Amino acid sequence: MMRLLLIRHGQTPSNVRGALDTLVPGPRLTRLGRRQAAAIPKALADEQVGAVYASVQTRAQLTAAPLARALGLPVLVRAGLREISAGTLEMNTDAASVQQYHSISFGWSTGQLEQRMPGGENGAEVFGRFDEVIEEIASAGAPTVACVAHGQIIRAWVAARSANVDAEFALRHVLHNTGVVVVEGSPAAGWTTVSWTGIALGGAPVDEGATTGPGGATD
Repeated sequence: MMRLLLIRHGQTPSNVRGALDTLVPGPRLTRLGRRQAAAIPKALADEQVGAVYASVQTRAQLTAAPLARALGLPVLVRAGLREISAGTLEMNTDAASVQQYHSISFGWSTGQLEQRMPGGENGAEVFGRFDEVIEEIASAGAPTVACVAHGQIIRAWVAARSANVDAEFALRHVLHNTGVVVVEGSPAAGWTTVSWTGIALGGAPVDEGATTGPGGATD
């Protein structure tokens, strides 16, 4: 059994615009995003983190770096942790596109895995690559692991894999930049969500813009 800290990356310029920005390597962090990332080590000081993982997208690695540095650990980068591809919806900012992105990805959480994002992945592909990394993390043996990824893939995966969180809950509960979902369990035994901290660990000063896209946390 292990404790998995699923952390959304810090704020990016695309988050401020409310854009569905899912390409690799993607944008860097804003000034607020860097402050949010810098606040993570103190916020997680009571956690006995034994490994730090991040996706291949730049924003996740920059967010993971202060925590890894404070712990004297490397950032282990894995492609399977990247955000759900928006396909033909990429960089759209309109509410209809964001709603479609959410509807399809949360539909995967209810078992509609063959539905495909327009011009992008289907649920089996997304959960398959994310599960593969989680299997690797679990097999490495660290009791507590921090995993910096992205808002939509964290919410959809937890809704699909956690015994006590469903798609309706995940849709209603936004995960702001550097928000954290903590799950405990294992790939074999399953997962239970023990906390869902949707607010930013480092705070979100109102003078630097929003931290999510329209309709909730994306990318």
